[in-house]
Amino acid sequence: MPTLLLVRHGRSTANAAGILAGWTPGVELDDTGRTQAGGLADRLAGIALAQAVSSPLERCRQTLEPLLAARPELGSAALDERLGECHYGDWTGRPLAELATEPLWRTVQDHAAAAAFPGGESLRELSHRTVTAVREWDEKIAAEHGPDAVWVACSHGDVIKAVLADALGLHLDHFQRISVEPCSVSVIRYTSRRPFVLRVGDTGSLASLAPRPDTRTPRGDAVVGGDTGTG
Repeated sequence: MPTLLLVRHGRSTANAAGILAGWTPGVELDDTGRTQAGGLADRLAGIALAQAVSSPLERCRQTLEPLLAARPELGSAALDERLGECHYGDWTGRPLAELATEPLWRTVQDHAAAAAFPGGESLRELSHRTVTAVREWDEKIAAEHGPDAVWVACSHGDVIKAVLADALGLHLDHFQRISVEPCSVSVIRYTSRRPFVLRVGDTGSLASLAPRPDTRTPRGDAVVGGDTGTG
């Protein structure tokens, strides 16, 4: 099956201000975020991409702009609301330092599967919609571009952590153990047997992700003893 590059958007004005943005309109990348987005195209140079998909929120679309400009063959990114940020409800727009004093904060940190934001959605709902979205896109891209295709999706921190937790077989209660920095890339290769998590929150070179033939094991099986890398 194809390889998914999950990109967290670059640093936003809300990130820099310590505000929980959620679906607040008009939250854009700050100067650091724009620099990070510009570097993404270089980091993905040499990796053929079949499709770009994005959360509809501005900060994600802006993160992909330099990459799409460098890859005109991709056209524009397909927008999927299911990859949008968590609906934080009454928490939206509030300072994180203030939210950390709320009783719900500890539930979000320690028992995420039981956390539901007042006036918004639960983290279980977030996990269901986002995992469903990436798996559906992965199947569609496999059908259209073949099993060795690579595609990129730009989304948000909690979304990416929920998708990674599912791929790793982690209970949602443990998804806060995963860290994804702004403009980091996390990589999953889904197969008929299991997902392979190839990167988590990577902010460095991604050149080794270019598909390479490997006939030692059936597709979807892990290499016993460990992979040999690119050498």
